[in-house]
Amino acid sequence: MSTAAGPAGDLPATTALPGGVAPAVPAVADEHICVDVPRDGAAAGAGAGPGGEDGSGDEEQRRNRRRFLLGGQLQSNATSQVALVGTDFCPIESLDYELIENDVFKQDWRAQGRGHILRYFALKWALCFLVGALTAAAAFVANLGVENVAGAKFVVTSNRMFARRFESAFLVFLFSNFLLTMFATVLTMYVAPAAAGSGIPEVKAYLNGVDAPNIFCFKTLVVKVVGCIAAVSSSLHVGKAGPLVHTGACIASILGQGGSRKYRMTCKWLRHFKNDRDRRDLVTCGAGAGIAGAFRAPVAGVLFALETVSSRWRSALLWRAFFTTAVVAVVLRALIDICKRGRCGLFGKGGLIMFDVTSGYVNYHVIDLPPVITLAVFGGVLGSLYNFFLDKVLRLYNVINEKGRTYRLLLAATVSVCTSCCLFGLPWLAACKPCPADSREACPSIGRSGNFKKFQCPMHNYNDLASLFFNTNDDTIRNLYSNGTDHEFHITSILVFFIASYFLGIFSYGLALPSGLFVPVILTGAAYGRLVGMLIGSQSTLDHGLFAVLGSAALLGGSMRMTVSVCVVILELTNNLLMLPLVMLVLIISKTVADAFNANVYDLLVKLKGFPFLEGHAEPYMRQLSVSDVVTGPLQTFNGIEKVGRIVDTLKATGHNGFPVVDEPPFSDTPLLYGLVLRSHLLVLLRKKEFISSSTASASDASKHFSPEDFAKRGSGKHDRIEDIELTAEELEMFVDLHPFTNTSPYTVVETMSLAKALILFREVGLRHLLVLPKTSKRAPVVGILTRHDFMPEHVLGLHPYLFKSRWKKVRFGKTAFSNFF
Repeated sequence: MSTAAGPAGDLPATTALPGGVAPAVPAVADEHICVDVPRDGAAAGAGAGPGGEDGSGDEEQRRNRRRFLLGGQLQSNATSQVALVGTDFCPIESLDYELIENDVFKQDWRAQGRGHILRYFALKWALCFLVGALTAAAAFVANLGVENVAGAKFVVTSNRMFARRFESAFLVFLFSNFLLTMFATVLTMYVAPAAAGSGIPEVKAYLNGVDAPNIFCFKTLVVKVVGCIAAVSSSLHVGKAGPLVHTGACIASILGQGGSRKYRMTCKWLRHFKNDRDRRDLVTCGAGAGIAGAFRAPVAGVLFALETVSSRWRSALLWRAFFTTAVVAVVLRALIDICKRGRCGLFGKGGLIMFDVTSGYVNYHVIDLPPVITLAVFGGVLGSLYNFFLDKVLRLYNVINEKGRTYRLLLAATVSVCTSCCLFGLPWLAACKPCPADSREACPSIGRSGNFKKFQCPMHNYNDLASLFFNTNDDTIRNLYSNGTDHEFHITSILVFFIASYFLGIFSYGLALPSGLFVPVILTGAAYGRLVGMLIGSQSTLDHGLFAVLGSAALLGGSMRMTVSVCVVILELTNNLLMLPLVMLVLIISKTVADAFNANVYDLLVKLKGFPFLEGHAEPYMRQLSVSDVVTGPLQTFNGIEKVGRIVDTLKATGHNGFPVVDEPPFSDTPLLYGLVLRSHLLVLLRKKEFISSSTASASDASKHFSPEDFAKRGSGKHDRIEDIELTAEELEMFVDLHPFTNTSPYTVVETMSLAKALILFREVGLRHLLVLPKTSKRAPVVGILTRHDFMPEHVLGLHPYLFKSRWKKVRFGKTAFSNFF
């Protein structure tokens, strides 16, 4: 890696690795590249950008990318700074979490009085309140939309079935699902491609320090909510929890940006939040609020943000996240009370009200442990298999999606039609069952949601398989969780539903529309738990509804590997604290079993999308290397007082984001590292044109010509371009004093430090640049810069392939049992 990093250039290059290991980042994109952020630089020291200056090698790189997407290895060492965002390959860059301590920054804070500081902290809490309230409103709208749209569709279909008009019912069901799917797909593709998928991998990568264009913009927010309603209502096996996490993060990021300059909607009070550190905290709170809104589980929202998406956590953030999710719970309760008075349409009472489904007293004994342990073990295996198949299907979908919008529409249409045929056709395999005499609700349920769907059966009978397929996900989960329903479902129906939902969830995810994995896994796990309860429940005293709850926990633990947050989600969903020991036992066992096979689903998605994610631990082979083993040149530096023309030429020739500033005689006795100046700050200096005529120190006060607002961070994925700044020949011959704008306290390491130790420092502090200093004073004051790319295993092992022969290679790249088998 080069010694300086660019807007996209401080991210990993795709390095061909021995042993068939696929790199973490796909090769260069073709016509589907997002153009919102310019890819104006290559990885430092790597020459031209992807494909070369003359565009040669595009076809080879396209083949390389397709080979990567299918699970192979790249044959070339082409650099790339793109990742799969939504359904398109987009340029990405790192975030600047480090505080920039220069003269302008210090003078700004010295001028602040106590009132300004108090207003800053008050605004933090006010923003958290707004994030919680708006996320709750978005979750309520999403649930209300799904309940009414899907409910109306099911009622129309059921009425035609009741009238024995089966062909007409099938056409209504098929075309309504098709139109809803196409609407969500077209809306996503043409308005906000970044809204595709769950959004959790993008949020997780952002909180790890990776930014991409449009992932948090207003268009993405609107498409995420509207598209999620259409996608979930179309009977695809997708959920709304993931999209709501992304929605909460979008709301938080938009509020943290202080409005929009483009539409002249800005607020000067929020200028203190125009930095990556404060936005990161707000996005973390927004992600937790999304889970709280999806399941009405505020504590689980905080734990999800802590356990799953956040890479860096502070105690102060815990309070703000808890306050945000508490606001979500209060606002949702107020909105749901409105629905209870019948003001939300014919439907609108099912979503968000999945409580008290196992409210009976949970009494279990030692004899119940073997069935529960068996359920947990096989749940871990099924969860890891789910991740394995999902990874393979998504790689295939990516190859199809990259062919263009027409192929994306055809893929979505094919999955929609196949899903509708499956959901409508499979219930015909189930036999009719007489309505139970002690039923607490109408049987069959006609014109409403419920446990007893008539389908093709005569009166006073119901189709148990149709009761599972012809309901919203929330209602189906409630049916499976309900206690006292051991005899309502036949074992064959549960088996068919489990297999169908298992594979429909895999094939439904990855389409070009908003979709989540959380609810489908809960639903599939509930069916799995019921099936286990029917098979071995005779040896246990547990209710089949309780087995369904434990089955959801087992599959969630096996697929997502979350323990604490999933445990609290389950408990808050069922409102039954007595299940805590059993849920904990199931999660621990299922996660342990699944970890022996592959990574959790979100880590697999982050890797598949090509985000250069920094793990919280160092690989063992990194302790065998020092930072000097991965730092290469040439190093781009600036003098303390630099010529304007040289700055312009350097910015145009490279995509580096950080440049060391070195003072030389007469400003110092020997060459001395003064600090680090950022590309964005240099662009501000060039745009303001506050130049000096000579290379002598300037006596003017920089704070009189510049304000902190000039250097405020713009919205996510947006930055200035050197090509947009016009300078005359006379101005190019002038000079700029970089001292007042240089970060005089950048983080540094000595070149003999182990790479593992440097990685921990880099990740824990949240750095974008880490300067490497020489061991002796006889050399240049700085020998290189470590960036995110230098810590990527693909880059390190590409530079030192002999490490593949070491016994540590299996720690990260060893073949799993599934991959060996297949």
